[in-house]
Amino acid sequence: MEDQYWVHELDPIMLSVGPIDVRWYAMAYIIGLLVGWRLAMRLANRSPLAITPDHLDRFLTWAVVGVIVGGRLGAFLFYRPEVFFQEPLQVLRVWEGGMSFHGGLLGVMVAMLLFARLNKIALLSLTDIVCAVAPFGIMLGRIANFINGEHWGRVADVSWAVIFPRIDLLPRHPSQLYESVLEGLLLFVVTMLVVYRGKGLSRPGLLSGVFLVGYALARMTGEIFREPEILAQTLPFGTTWGQWLSLPMLLGGIYLIQMAVRRDRVTA
Repeated sequence: MEDQYWVHELDPIMLSVGPIDVRWYAMAYIIGLLVGWRLAMRLANRSPLAITPDHLDRFLTWAVVGVIVGGRLGAFLFYRPEVFFQEPLQVLRVWEGGMSFHGGLLGVMVAMLLFARLNKIALLSLTDIVCAVAPFGIMLGRIANFINGEHWGRVADVSWAVIFPRIDLLPRHPSQLYESVLEGLLLFVVTMLVVYRGKGLSRPGLLSGVFLVGYALARMTGEIFREPEILAQTLPFGTTWGQWLSLPMLLGGIYLIQMAVRRDRVTA
C-alpha cells in the first residue's frame, strides 16, 4: 500500500542551533504575525475611523499574548478538559505544541476589546483590520500542521492520499492542506477583495462578519475530511466538535454583516 501513496516523513524541526530546535510550527506563527502586523498597519491608513498604524504597531504584543494564551487554553478546555483539570501546568508547555484556533480567536477577541477600550478607538474598526489579515497566518499554520503530521484526515482512497506512519499505515486525506486553502488562501483573497474592491473598511463590522462566516463555512467543510476528535462519538448527526465550535462564529458573522450593510458608509 505504501508504494501507492506518499508517505509523510517530514521533519517538524526546521533547523537546530546547538541545543535549540527551531520548529516549522513556531516559524509559521512568527511569520504569520509579522506579515499580518505589517499589512494591518497599511490597512490602518485606509480606515475612515480614528485608528492609526501606531495603534496596530502596539497591538501586536497584545495579539501574540491573546493567540498563545487563548490557543493553549482552548486546546485543553475544548478537546482535553480532563488533562487540564488533572495537570493544569501542562498548558505552560508551549514547546510541546497544541493550539486551538477557536481558543486563539477568543483570546484575540478579549485582547482587542481591552485594547480598544484603553485606547478609546472604535472596536469594530480594529476587529475589521485584524480579521482582514488573519487568514494569511491561518494558511501558514495549517501548512505547519501538515509538516508536523497532526490533525490528519480521514481514511481515503484518492490518489493524493497521504500515509502518516506515526499514526498508522492507512492512506488519509491531507486535510491540513485542504484547510490551508479554504481557511487561509481563499478567505484571505475574499477579505482583500472586500477591502480594496468593496471598500469594506467604510462599513465597520463588515470585514469581521465576512471573516467569521467565511472561516466557519471553510472549517465546517474541512471537518468532513478531517479525522474527528474522540468527542465526536457522542455528537449527533455525524457532526464534529470543530463544526459545533464554528456555529457561533457563523451566526455572529451573519449578524455583523446584516448590521454593517444597514448602516451608512463611514467617510471620516
